[in-house]
Amino acid sequence: QGADAIYVGTPKFNARLRARNFSFDELARLIAHAHGIRRKVFVTLNTLIKETELPELVDTLQALRCIAPDALIVQDLGVWRLARRLAPEIPLHASTQMTIHNLDGALEAAAMGFERVILAREMTLEEIAWIRSSCEIQLETFVHGALCYSISGQCNYSSYAHGKSANRGACLQPCRRLYDIGADRAPAFAPLDLAAAPILFQLIKAGIRSFKIEGRLKAAETISRTVAAYRLLIDA
Repeated sequence: QGADAIYVGTPKFNARLRARNFSFDELARLIAHAHGIRRKVFVTLNTLIKETELPELVDTLQALRCIAPDALIVQDLGVWRLARRLAPEIPLHASTQMTIHNLDGALEAAAMGFERVILAREMTLEEIAWIRSSCEIQLETFVHGALCYSISGQCNYSSYAHGKSANRGACLQPCRRLYDIGADRAPAFAPLDLAAAPILFQLIKAGIRSFKIEGRLKAAETISRTVAAYRLLIDA
């Protein structure tokens, strides 16, 4: 429906572990198909990694090196270090959960070898424009999907309430529930979902060159219609 790239998760180490993620065999076939129609595939390794999981992370990186995705989206600096060492030919994108929200952060990401920064979702248009005017790194931002009341989704609420950490891909979204507020019940911790279509031109003018639409755990028809709508607006 008009997407230039998609982002997907492997069986582990991604922020949507409750989704049906891709096996390495499925991922290899998906990437081959995407490249055949001149589209890109970005793989998410965007959770925090425990010390005991490092050997499995190494195996994952070695498998991905054989599959050759177009980029890895990472949050954990340990993942960054191992990816640079074990799969240096795969470009790296700094996840929004790195919370890069100012020029110094973007410059540091560029110095570390990141090709693209997925900016923190709390930034203003003026802040984005300032980074664009002062740094050459590619800039991406979310334009459609759920918003977290915490800074770029770095939240401990689900971990505290249920032992399921958002930073480990297992968030149960307790913030979306209804809470007693006086005589009323309301989602006290849930902001409205993001829908940036009305300011799309302003984001382009500010220097954003890649727009991210939340897709995992969404219905296929919803994704298709949303992507088609943004494609129409961008082309217009």
